[in-house]
Amino acid sequence: MPRIPYVIPEKVSSRDVKQTFAQLPTLLNLFKMMAHAETTFRPMVHLGSAILARQKLSAKLRELAILRVANLSKSRYEWVQHVSLAMLMGVTRAQVDAIEKGEIHAPCFDETERVVLDFTTEVVGDVRCSDDTFARIRQQLSSQEIVELLLAVGYYMMIARLCETTDVEVEPPSEQVPPRAPPDQAGPTSPWTRSRLTPPSGKMLSRTCDTGPTRLSAVENVCRW
Repeated sequence: MPRIPYVIPEKVSSRDVKQTFAQLPTLLNLFKMMAHAETTFRPMVHLGSAILARQKLSAKLRELAILRVANLSKSRYEWVQHVSLAMLMGVTRAQVDAIEKGEIHAPCFDETERVVLDFTTEVVGDVRCSDDTFARIRQQLSSQEIVELLLAVGYYMMIARLCETTDVEVEPPSEQVPPRAPPDQAGPTSPWTRSRLTPPSGKMLSRTCDTGPTRLSAVENVCRW
């Protein structure tokens, strides 16, 4: 049960909040909690949409970073919602399981993916990444992509903290994903072993974004605004 009651869309008085709710394809609990911040609700949804649809940064690298943020933040909500999207963006089941176990240098990651995961780990834990890690990521990503990655990491750190502090309840993920390894292979200390839900068939959106034709979950309504 959430620590703060969800906003009820039908009882909202703010015009901006009403319009934002009306444009969402799925009324996730996250949005119903975020809507308490009436003046920042719509801008925050817009920022999330821009991160998911309009960045130059590879969608696969972005999702690897988001999963690392969710894992480090112990955010069950963020993890459950983003595993399916990550796999649609090319992240493999082996990579999901490796991040879940904290094995970010596993053989399933290439050099660029490893440095993105190292960079994310240091930014989340230390705020400022090391000079060595920054030099490594400069060799792999452009200045634009590095700043976009920082914005994505910061945004999803905020989402993780909002969800965990207010106890936002987890909905089933919105996309079908391949079966994962048995729970005993996830490691006895994995914070995600208890969180696995059976994914329902999800509503699909096929839209043309600035980045080209992209198949996305209804959870990630990135092209509406």
